[in-house]
Amino acid sequence: MSGSELEERIAAVRGRIEEAARRAERDPADITLVAVSKTQPPDAVATAYYAGLHLFGENRAEEAGPKANAVERLLAPGTAPIWHMVGHVQSRKASDLLPWAAMVHSVDSARLADRLSRLSAAAGRDLAILLEVNVSGEATKYGLTPQQLPGAVEAIASLPRLRLEGLMTVAPVAADPESVRPVFARLRALKDEMVRRYPGLTWRHLSMGMTDDFEVAVEEGATLVRIGRAIFGERPVGWSPYAD
Repeated sequence: MSGSELEERIAAVRGRIEEAARRAERDPADITLVAVSKTQPPDAVATAYYAGLHLFGENRAEEAGPKANAVERLLAPGTAPIWHMVGHVQSRKASDLLPWAAMVHSVDSARLADRLSRLSAAAGRDLAILLEVNVSGEATKYGLTPQQLPGAVEAIASLPRLRLEGLMTVAPVAADPESVRPVFARLRALKDEMVRRYPGLTWRHLSMGMTDDFEVAVEEGATLVRIGRAIFGERPVGWSPYAD
């Protein structure tokens, strides 16, 4: 895909985000676009970077690390994207995240958080995390249940080198985006509850919404939207619901 075509796609997505924000009487500047680049080659990411995208989301730690290094070699010296991990993290692969991930959206257990904390301490760096909540209750999705969330917060909040900054969810695939509005509204309500119960924490982010439903997510309070197909085109073989 050419740089000009990418620029058009990016502008269209940003325009839709702005319109959704205004419908909800929100400031569009409060919503951040995470361009999901899973399976995209390094040159496509570099093209997207020069087309105006500087924050990218990856699903697989083993793919993202080498890609991040390759992309940096393609860019001008002193420039580099910001990378977020948006897919499921296996505890045994958590160490692969530290060299490149600025944030992990998908922390789904206190065990994983503890491992990330220890790895971050050993690396001498801080790591921002979001707690993944399986709001819809689908058996095929990862995440804490809403009932497990308070206990997880209490176990994770004091871990060194981790900054707990909010919540994340993946909505069910649906033909009508309106049908998943209750999922996004429920995550927003959970965040509001966490703000009341744990006011000492930041709770700045709600990561929710992908290509098919991000406008509804923005209307319901998303601060991070994870967009793949609307930017890079149709998903390739091997697609995961964490990166559309």
